[in-house]
Amino acid sequence: MKADTKTLNAPESRSETPSSAGYEPRGDYRGEATVERLPQHTIYKPNSRGSGGVIRFGLNPYKEAMFVDAAPQNGERQFDWEAKLTMKWGLSDLGAVLAVLQGRQSEAKLFHKSEKTGTNSAFELVHRTEEDRPPYLLVLSRQDADKALKKVMVPLTHAEAALLQVVLARAVERLLGW
Repeated sequence: MKADTKTLNAPESRSETPSSAGYEPRGDYRGEATVERLPQHTIYKPNSRGSGGVIRFGLNPYKEAMFVDAAPQNGERQFDWEAKLTMKWGLSDLGAVLAVLQGRQSEAKLFHKSEKTGTNSAFELVHRTEEDRPPYLLVLSRQDADKALKKVMVPLTHAEAALLQVVLARAVERLLGW
């Protein structure tokens, strides 16, 4: 299966550069600069209150990681990708989230601290049992050096969680080269 390619000068949107939009520079057989479309899975959850969010799981095997981006809703069906939060996951992070999706534990809490920027990023996946609420809740948050907290929450249905489980399990296989 051949990967989609686009020219290096044509990112997906004006606000995203090729590397932040899930593209990786690659050379083709003619020596021309192209970018390869990297696998990603996006879950959009707008709501009528304007407090929804979107979360994108992007696999980058060249960096041996998955990048998780979350953006808050900023309109009826619009999301503020300029204010997105990003977290880089390795295999242990993927394993913790998969354990919840597989029903082995009720929650996963990931915490990453950047000494360089002074920011703290956290991801939480909780399996909820209340009948009137979606069964899963994803929360990605970041606290900047000035202590300002940004948070995006995305509820998941059982169907969305099942699909995410397949996506993340496949990402582990790709990262391991299996």
